[in-house]
Order: sequence, then structure tokens, then C-alpha cells
Amino acid sequence: MGSVVDAPSADLTKVVNGCLSNDKKVTVVFVLGGPGSGKGTQCASIVKNFGFTHLSAGDLLRAEIKSGSENGTMIQNMIKEGKIVPSEVTVKLLQRAMQESGNTKFLIDGFPRNEENRDAFEKVTGIEPEFVLFFDCSEEEMERRLLSRNQVSGDWDDDNIETIRKRFKVFVESSVPVVEYYDAKFKVRKINAGKSIDEVFEAVKTIFTPAN
Repeated sequence: MGSVVDAPSADLTKVVNGCLSNDKKVTVVFVLGGPGSGKGTQCASIVKNFGFTHLSAGDLLRAEIKSGSENGTMIQNMIKEGKIVPSEVTVKLLQRAMQESGNTKFLIDGFPRNEENRDAFEKVTGIEPEFVLFFDCSEEEMERRLLSRNQVSGDWDDDNIETIRKRFKVFVESSVPVVEYYDAKFKVRKINAGKSIDEVFEAVKTIFTPAN
């Protein structure tokens, strides 16, 4: 398997509309996995050990709303009205965050959530991800983790199991086709996420450590 460092990358200028110099190269890794698969925990370890910047599309949308900007107000109104935020809006927030980070290596967490997201990212940025890091975990294990987390935080209620299962259904229907698309391009690196945090990170490290 080729290493992240050795593989060719797209110009960052394409990603951020020519705002950075042409010698900047960017590596983008999409991080996908069902709710409770542990991808957030693993992203933090990848950032610490391999110098990536972790970007969450959901966090960026929430931050834009909180900023009170015209764009944020538009996003907030769309969510209130039950509309889906256009993929291009999310992609442009990701672009801006990449540019402002000063880094050239990015983990994009929980995105693309569906085929429309994927198509918009490639069209707007002009790049494909280096690969997709897919945390594969059984629904039984993810459910156990989420219920345990909710009980610890005091958020548990009778609706939680039903809510969690709806989230699983959305992931299978929307995000799994994205994984399958990149798998056909040999760009998916699947991790058995049902193991302990340390065991999972050992597997992750083999993907991000350059081959000798």
C-alpha cells in the first residue's frame, strides 16, 4: 500500500481558488463511519501523531450559524424550514477552513454524507480524496457505545434506541453508496472499528505511516 506522503496530491490552489502559491500540495482524506464507530476519537489521534488538520462539516456549519454572518443566517433559516443545506455551501466552508488552517493535510470528518456531497466536492474543488478512511463497525456495537455514552452523560431516554436506529438507517442509505463509489476506485481503507481504541489506532497507524 502506498503511503499518504508518497502519493501525488492536487494543488491547494485548486481547492481554494488560487489563494495560495502553486507549490502547495494538499492531501485530503475523507473519514466515514456510522454513529458510534469511534471516528472522532481516531481523528484526534491522527491529528496528534501525523500532523493533519481535522475538519468536520457539521462543526463548520454550526460555527457559521453562530457567527451571525449573512451566510450563517441563510444556513440557519434553511435548517429551520427543514431544507437541506446545498452541498456547495458546505464545500465552500470546507475550502475556507482549509485555506485558513495553513496546513496541507486534511481529515474531512463525516463528509461526504451522500453522493450529491461527493459530486459537489469534486466539482467545486477539482480534486478527489487521497483515500477514504472507513471505520467499519457492527450496528450492535455502535448502539451499545451510544447508549453507554448517553447514560454517562445523562441524556438517555426512551426514544434514544429508536433515534439511534434511524441514524444507522440514514448512514446505510446515504453514506454507504459513497464508500462503494470510492471502493470501486480502490480508494477505501477499511478499519475494523469494533476493537478497542488502542487496537483500532494501531491499524490506522499502518495506513498513515510511510512505507520504508
